[in-house]
Amino acid sequence: MLVKTFGSAVFGIQAITITVEVNIAAGTKYFIVGLPDNAVKESYFRIESALKNTGYRMPRQQVVVNMAPADIKKEGSAYDLTIATAVLAASGQVEANDMDRYIIMGELSLDGTLQPIKGALPIAIQARKDGFKGFILPKQNAREAAIVNDLEVYGVESITEVARFFNGETQLKQEIVNTREEFLNSLCNYDSDFSEVKGQENIKRALEIAAAGGHNVILIGPPGAGKTMLARRLPSILPPLTLYESLETTKIHSVAGKLSVTDALVTVRPFRSPHHTISDVALVGGGSNPQPGEISMAHNGVLFLDELPEFKRSVLEVMRQPLEERRITVSRAKFSVDYPANVMLIASMNPCPCGYYNHPEKECTCPPGTVQKYLSKISGPLLDRIDLHVEVTPVNFSELSSERLAEKSEDIRDRVIKAREIQTERFGNKPELHANAQMSPQMVRDICKINTAGQTLLKKAMEKLGLSARAYDRILKVSRTIADLSGSEEIKLEHLAEAIHFRSLDREGWAG
Repeated sequence: MLVKTFGSAVFGIQAITITVEVNIAAGTKYFIVGLPDNAVKESYFRIESALKNTGYRMPRQQVVVNMAPADIKKEGSAYDLTIATAVLAASGQVEANDMDRYIIMGELSLDGTLQPIKGALPIAIQARKDGFKGFILPKQNAREAAIVNDLEVYGVESITEVARFFNGETQLKQEIVNTREEFLNSLCNYDSDFSEVKGQENIKRALEIAAAGGHNVILIGPPGAGKTMLARRLPSILPPLTLYESLETTKIHSVAGKLSVTDALVTVRPFRSPHHTISDVALVGGGSNPQPGEISMAHNGVLFLDELPEFKRSVLEVMRQPLEERRITVSRAKFSVDYPANVMLIASMNPCPCGYYNHPEKECTCPPGTVQKYLSKISGPLLDRIDLHVEVTPVNFSELSSERLAEKSEDIRDRVIKAREIQTERFGNKPELHANAQMSPQMVRDICKINTAGQTLLKKAMEKLGLSARAYDRILKVSRTIADLSGSEEIKLEHLAEAIHFRSLDREGWAG
């Protein structure tokens, strides 16, 4: 008897429906075809044990399993339930009447219970698009799949529940999630706040400018000055995620298997902080079984690289294209997948190996030339993509011991949102642009116009401070953002002066 069931394969953050055909005929062997990987081939042993331990039987005849389309590689153990259900139907143990109306996915344990799968959300989205009535999957993944409307989602704990459901012996409980309510209830729910940071008003101002214009930032300062603490609070002042951004971010985390059982949506902007020993593939994504990298996991949020010069040169260089195009394309001989990578980069570093160059109290112990050599680990092209260079100085005792609470993240976020609204109106005819940092050089010339006094100030600053040519466009972009924060239509002298202040690493002689 021939029976068809349906599963799904995930490529990038998109899903493709897979048809699983099972035919049972005279013979004795089990065959599985359609470009399965080892995990899929091993499903026979899991399915046989699961059926035996739940009171069903594996047919002692020839069983042929075909997974179509055959030119797409089928990976992972999530097809166990799809194949097992088809085997039960083909052998007459389960009714197959409505089976073709559902996507069925899940990894089987030997006792017949189900283990969670990856990519439940993109699979559910594709199931609705393809007109399926429902999606049967492990209970642990039910909430993330249930945020897709107009699709019945059933979370099950074992293959017995699925068999009894198709036999009409029991009804499965539909998982229902109110997507908008779930989204609004958890919006802007951050664990840390800028009000907890003592002093460092200059750094907070720099991060506010960065958040308002989507600018990348590098913080340079000695150990213990608060670089990491400040960076971790940056997401709390970014504009809240839109529902579309939340869904897109959730898809990436779903594919990577990083959503918890209780989470249906990612409702706060991600903050990813990979260790400096990370490989280039782990950062940008890919691998033999393609997975999103840390850059894509930080999509619509913040990627924090602590101790930037300690990262391998090859790892830092692969970031150039994603930071520019805000998308990662992983190309291999037989496939190509795209991952979104719209991130804000914030990096931190010590000014030298000992950490105390330019320290107000402690003396640097590095030999001559070491500081420049340390800074040269960061290539010019990467530094070119960072708009704000901020020097972080230690907080003195009086500020640390002060009982006065600093400004809350919520208040700073309100100003950032207003500045972003101005930019949205400015780029209204270019939906791919969301912030000043994304402007092209030609747009900088058209939008960031300055008067004669401003030109004179910028010229003197470049000559006196020895600013590099690449600093010119960056200063104009940042000054435009500062003007937006102050509600000014024109870029004024004070806006330019503040932007010039945030170009530390471009100053000639900064590192001796």
